[in-house]
Amino acid sequence: MDTGHDTRVDYVNYDVIVVGAGFAGLSAAVDLAERGVRVLVLEANRHLGGRATAYRNSVSGGSIDNGQHVLFGCYHQTFRFLRRLGVDRDVELQRTLTVDSIDTDGTLTTFDCPHLPPPFNLVAGVFEWDRLPLSERVSMLRLIPPLFRAQRERTSELHWVSADETVSAWLERHGQGPRIRQLLWEPLAVAALNQQPDRAAAKSFVRVLSALCGPNSGDSAIGIPLKPLDLFYAEPARRFIEQRGGEVWTNSRAHVNVHGNRVISVETATESLKSHATISAVPWYAIDTVFPGRPETLEALTSAAALTECSPIVTVNLWLDRRVLPRQFIGLPGRVMHWAFQKGLPFGGQGSYVSMVSSGADVLTKLSNQKIIDIAVSNLRAAFPEPNWQVTGASVIRERRATFSLAPGQPSRPGTETNIEELFLAGDWVETGLPSTIESAVVSGHRAAESVYRLLAVA
Repeated sequence: MDTGHDTRVDYVNYDVIVVGAGFAGLSAAVDLAERGVRVLVLEANRHLGGRATAYRNSVSGGSIDNGQHVLFGCYHQTFRFLRRLGVDRDVELQRTLTVDSIDTDGTLTTFDCPHLPPPFNLVAGVFEWDRLPLSERVSMLRLIPPLFRAQRERTSELHWVSADETVSAWLERHGQGPRIRQLLWEPLAVAALNQQPDRAAAKSFVRVLSALCGPNSGDSAIGIPLKPLDLFYAEPARRFIEQRGGEVWTNSRAHVNVHGNRVISVETATESLKSHATISAVPWYAIDTVFPGRPETLEALTSAAALTECSPIVTVNLWLDRRVLPRQFIGLPGRVMHWAFQKGLPFGGQGSYVSMVSSGADVLTKLSNQKIIDIAVSNLRAAFPEPNWQVTGASVIRERRATFSLAPGQPSRPGTETNIEELFLAGDWVETGLPSTIESAVVSGHRAAESVYRLLAVA
């Protein structure tokens, strides 16, 4: 529904109002709708998906994502959400982790993990990787004790990992040499944390490694959505909710009206809405707009959100006159652009469409679009000098607030429940023990839905 009328009304007709329609908000709404709860989802933009969406592109006339998003096999809550929608088959998921990379000398190298119990699948993959000197392959063994410990303490705070230690320092302390860091650990850290290893906190990286290492060998496998993100999950979620009596409104910027320790109403430009519970599923940087005036009851929340720093992602979309990538995605270690993805036919365009990604791209965001395109083309030509392919079109997407920063010293992340009984939080930035990922968003959405359901059951 696109609210366009100008008659203000005041009514209670929903069990729950969810503000925000990204992975967090939609997963919460889908969970509740499946249980028979009447849900209203309010999205400020004209399209659904939040920071994981797609839109029409003027260069190609087709749909492009606002950045390349990948899934890992360990995203168990995300795949549960996708199965609910009936779209889990729209992900091309590896059986086990396999990553092809073009080294800086132009050599194509493959990191391939066999079917073994974690973390021995990763260990075997490293030992069989001939791009690493033997001494650095052996150094992988030094990570087994901390990985096993992290597995045992998955729900704990990992107090044995210093909050001030960076990924780079942690890897060095555990004897990881320069080649294995350059080809494996640093690309993995940047991809998972969206921050350079010398800035990101080691504790988050250890959690990621712990998740990738079990309990199934497929937990470290990479999955790529086969459709633009709006068609992949956002619109199917809308249909799911509406088929069960809920509503989804776009172009409906919402403000949550808080007085004391109560939510009085949720206000849009044309409606004054009331419900038995409210879920705020917006990013940290939008909290002030959802709770204008910084209500005293939520002062700790709004202050922490305001102090949370962002980490950017830059995506360059290149339309080429022929196919260049030999695989669905290729790692580009040692370069400004970290990954290149071959996009499929559902994204439109002729010839070949390649999406190149640079994570933790603080420096890149300050450059002009043409300079960024030149860097991306140069990186791609260095990796694939033949055939003599040509660029027929290009676009740049800067997501300056793609993820929250994982640098040491950031404010504590909030929990699902707030100081207000009927108000709950969802979003990748909510404390889930995970970095700013799709899985974190979905986990938070499911937790918020469970909290709401318990509240409604008591009421």
